[in-house]
Amino acid sequence: MSSGAQGKSTPVVAVDTGGTFTDLILLDSEGLKTLKVPSTPDDPSTAVLRGLRELLQRKGSFHLVHGSTVATNALLERKGARVFLVTNDGFQDVVEIGRQNRPELYALHPVRPSPLVDRGDRVGIGGRLDRDGRELSPLDSTELEELPDRLADAESVAVSLLHAYATPAHEEEVARVLSDLPVPVSLSSRILPEYREYERTATTVVNAYVRPVISRYLGRLATSAGAETVRIMGSDGGALSVERASQEPVHTVLSGPAGGVVGAPEWGRTVGMDEILSFDMGGTSTDVALAPGRLIRTREFRIADTPVAIPLLDIHTVGAGGGSIARIDPGGVLRVGPESAGAHPGPIVYGRGGRETTVTDAHVLLGRLPPDGFLGGRETLELEGLKEAVAELSGALERSPEEAALGIISVANTAMERALRVISVDRGHDPRNSLLVAFGGAGGLHAAELAERLGMSRVLIPPDPGLLSAFGMLVAPVAREHARTVLLSTDERGTEDAVRRELDRMETEARSVMEKEGHAPGAVTVERTVDARYRGQSFELGVPAEEWVTRFHERHLERYGYERREHPLEAVTLRVRLSAAGRTPPSSPLPPASEPAPTGGGEVFTEGGWVPVRRFWRRNLPAGHRLEGPAQILEYSSTTWIPNGWEGKVHPSGALLLTRSGRAGPAAPGDGRPD
Repeated sequence: MSSGAQGKSTPVVAVDTGGTFTDLILLDSEGLKTLKVPSTPDDPSTAVLRGLRELLQRKGSFHLVHGSTVATNALLERKGARVFLVTNDGFQDVVEIGRQNRPELYALHPVRPSPLVDRGDRVGIGGRLDRDGRELSPLDSTELEELPDRLADAESVAVSLLHAYATPAHEEEVARVLSDLPVPVSLSSRILPEYREYERTATTVVNAYVRPVISRYLGRLATSAGAETVRIMGSDGGALSVERASQEPVHTVLSGPAGGVVGAPEWGRTVGMDEILSFDMGGTSTDVALAPGRLIRTREFRIADTPVAIPLLDIHTVGAGGGSIARIDPGGVLRVGPESAGAHPGPIVYGRGGRETTVTDAHVLLGRLPPDGFLGGRETLELEGLKEAVAELSGALERSPEEAALGIISVANTAMERALRVISVDRGHDPRNSLLVAFGGAGGLHAAELAERLGMSRVLIPPDPGLLSAFGMLVAPVAREHARTVLLSTDERGTEDAVRRELDRMETEARSVMEKEGHAPGAVTVERTVDARYRGQSFELGVPAEEWVTRFHERHLERYGYERREHPLEAVTLRVRLSAAGRTPPSSPLPPASEPAPTGGGEVFTEGGWVPVRRFWRRNLPAGHRLEGPAQILEYSSTTWIPNGWEGKVHPSGALLLTRSGRAGPAAPGDGRPD
């Protein structure tokens, strides 16, 4: 049920828009209800509104929480607004010069995507502030009067002036002059009031680039959906008001996958595991994240070759999903993805005109995905044209169709394994100590094999895994973060008092905003941090604000292996994050029962040839039941493949725990074979 200011009895709907399916979860007095409908990439709101009508069936008022990929797609497809950038004269090329990093070190003729704002659309003006916000030279009144005419062709405006993080006075004056322009204006002092000119400017440009697109989409959705309130999933794992998401859409660039990263640890804690790797395999891509007892956020993120320096969940994405297309490259090598069949036409077996073999098609050919078990048996997959398409690939590979299909699965697994290693092994984390939480429509088909590749022995498949991202949006807190660069040094008198005063001021301001949005003061939790460094260093470490000097020395020693307590520290950026708890769905423990009957049997092709398997409907599995592989678990939103050497056990919460045979899984009350 909804909570806080939104009332205790109004239904809540969480919606996750994916590349292939749009997932919906309804939480009302009767519990949870779920629905998947095909996505409509040309206008995602069409699928959302269709799903709401089908799921609600005129139930009356409700609240909506939505994870949107509109901002992400606009950036990746370069379909945003025409942006004009207003900056200091002589600094128009900051967005193009960047940090002069070379992503391709050995490319003889490297190609960089063009900036989101063209060179002719960058406008330089006079005026200058120093690093402390003191005015070195004023804005030119004549230039300001001419500015609206110079921006007449703009669809959106980004304003990023030097040292605006110290004081927004010059940017606010520019905004006042542009107030009559019929286009949105994004100020860096509001979007990212932090130092580092390139990242601040680039992030503001991204916000301006997607703002008209997002504003139109959210406006249309808010009007047509008929919800009492609309919240949008933020990239940092907290929900945003629709007003803030419309004005600061840069905070939604990871809106879709963020829901799953929030929801996965909830299920890990249910079975007594805090350290998890989340593995979300959908129709178009796979998103993975590390949560070693907490959600990890980062400010080092790039999308469309542009840095986005806002706080967001540390998610790594690869172009491997159920709809990823298999092909033979000019060298005769089998490739899978990143191109996807998407929702239309989709995989061949969807029967919507698809002609290229995908990962989903490979699973059907191998028998891992029974044609009559799709979407809980509500739809039947079509086999017409499948064998012919796979035969083209197998002929080029000089293998049987089944061996070619196994090759497709293996290549996709390799890409996903690499992604899981990036967020674990490459960061000094041993995945063998973690629980792999697998979800998304295709996650359960690959989870056990990926865990084995990583040396992991435990996998958790939540109930309705294909809708876990929507579940995460349902339970996600409403969050807001305020940040400000201060550049204060410990060898200056009064620095700690100044840090404390500024944090108090920022917290008061943030609490005021949260209260205006309807959150009671007692329902809001506060996290205060300081980004600090030794003087002379280029980058910072974030530490809790309480005793931040001591904590920084300890964190630096832990991170880099040494500390320099004799060196002065700099408090670079102060941050205050406020959050109000999300919804808590009712728990419905499964009752223990006798051995359920399999739904039937079938055959699956493995490296050893065709082998018989048992098939179960997940809804028939009682708490404590064990299943030995090879077996298939069928349900509405996903299918789980338990290969030979693995076994599944049903947790009382409804989660399915997979362990390598002979290896103990996480302890949980009530586990064990039924008598």
